[in-house]
Amino acid sequence: MKEEKQKNELWEWTKVLLIAFGLAALIRYFLFTPIVVDGESMMPTLENGDKMIVNKIGYTIGGPKRFDIVVFHAPERKDYIKRVIGLPGDHIEYRDDQLYINGKPYDEPYLDEYKAALSGLSEGPLTEDFTLEDKIQRATVPEGHVFVMGDNRRYSKDSRHIGVIAFDEIIGNTSLVFWPMDDFGIVR
Repeated sequence: MKEEKQKNELWEWTKVLLIAFGLAALIRYFLFTPIVVDGESMMPTLENGDKMIVNKIGYTIGGPKRFDIVVFHAPERKDYIKRVIGLPGDHIEYRDDQLYINGKPYDEPYLDEYKAALSGLSEGPLTEDFTLEDKIQRATVPEGHVFVMGDNRRYSKDSRHIGVIAFDEIIGNTSLVFWPMDDFGIVR
């Protein structure tokens, strides 16, 4: 009798563990997944080694929004993390370190820290002048695509180099840093 009770208890624990692992795998595969920031292309917003949670379900309901931080499959068979600058139909231009979308200037407060540091050094602009035509040979961002850039504009491999990103290459958006604990919180 005691042996049978131990077998039942072992089987119950096995079922509980299998269900827990199965749920964890489903959540990670379909809903949320962790990512580690690799490199300095999103500084000062994100630091190399920051650990974040990627929301995989957000874009099944709606598309990317301007200035979202997204994770996507890059052509180099790596996942990149960048900021959405241009949406389908947008014309993008940079002049004198100012972003223009469809001819209208846009503020980028996440770049203020870098711009302030550069202003006293006379090293030129954070973001070089360019038009969308210069970078992707099109007047506007094509349907089903976004134009992305890293916040560390001088050291970011982004749509200026790899072209626009198709919606189906986007894994999800992210804004929650969970490690290191000193940086825990929402980033914009």
